[in-house]
Amino acid sequence: MGQKTHPFGFRVGVTEGHKSRWYAPKALYAELLVEDYRIRKFIDKRLNRTPPFAAVSDVVIERTREELTVYVKTARPGIVIGPKGAEIEKLSAELIAMTNRKVAVKIIEIRNPDTSAWVIAEAVAEQMKKRANFRRLLKQRCEAAINNGAKGVRIQVSGRLGGAEMSRVFQQRLGSIPLSTLQANVDYAQVHAGTTYGVIGVKVWVYKGMYSDAEEEIETRAAGARGRARGRR
Repeated sequence: MGQKTHPFGFRVGVTEGHKSRWYAPKALYAELLVEDYRIRKFIDKRLNRTPPFAAVSDVVIERTREELTVYVKTARPGIVIGPKGAEIEKLSAELIAMTNRKVAVKIIEIRNPDTSAWVIAEAVAEQMKKRANFRRLLKQRCEAAINNGAKGVRIQVSGRLGGAEMSRVFQQRLGSIPLSTLQANVDYAQVHAGTTYGVIGVKVWVYKGMYSDAEEEIETRAAGARGRARGRR
C-alpha cells in the first residue's frame, strides 16, 4: 500500500510558507477559515472558469488587524489587471463587498508558465475535454517543461481514457522527481477534467531543482513570509 503525502504540505514550515498567513483567537478562527475558502473559490470561478481565462495558479491570503491582502499568482497578469487597472479595482470591490473588510489585491506574475504544475495540469485537462490523444499530449507537455528549465516532470491521468469502458491510469515522466527530499522544490497540482464520458483526474509534479536562498528571497519578497530555513545549508 502506497504511503503518499502532498508535496506542498510535506514542505510547509521547512522550505515552504503557509498560503494563509494570519493569526486569530479561537472564537474567530472558524469564521476566517471559511472566509479564506470562499475567497479562493470566488477568485477561481471569476478568473479561471469564465473567459477571458487568467490562468491563476495560486492565491495567498494575509491578514492584519486592519487589512486583508490577497496575492494572486497568475500567468496572464494583464487580464487580471485590465485596461488602466479597471479589472483589479472591480475584483477588489467585489472582495470588499463579500468580506466587509478593507481588501488589497496584489499580482505575482508566473514568469515561466511551462514549468508551473497548475498551468500544465489545466492545459492537459482542457485538451482531454477536446478528446486529444493523451499519450502524445503528455509527452509534449513533459518535453516542453524540461526544455524550459524543469529538472524533472511527471504527469498522471486516470479515468476512462479515450472513452474506454474500463478506467485506468497512465503516466509520463521525464527527469527525476525526488519527492522524499525536503530541500527539493517540487511543484504539484491536481485538476479534474469533466469529459462527456466521465471525470478524468490529472496530477502533475514538476521538480525545479533545490531551494536556493536567492530564489526564495525573490519569491518571499513578492508573496510575504517564508518557511523556516531548517537544514538548508
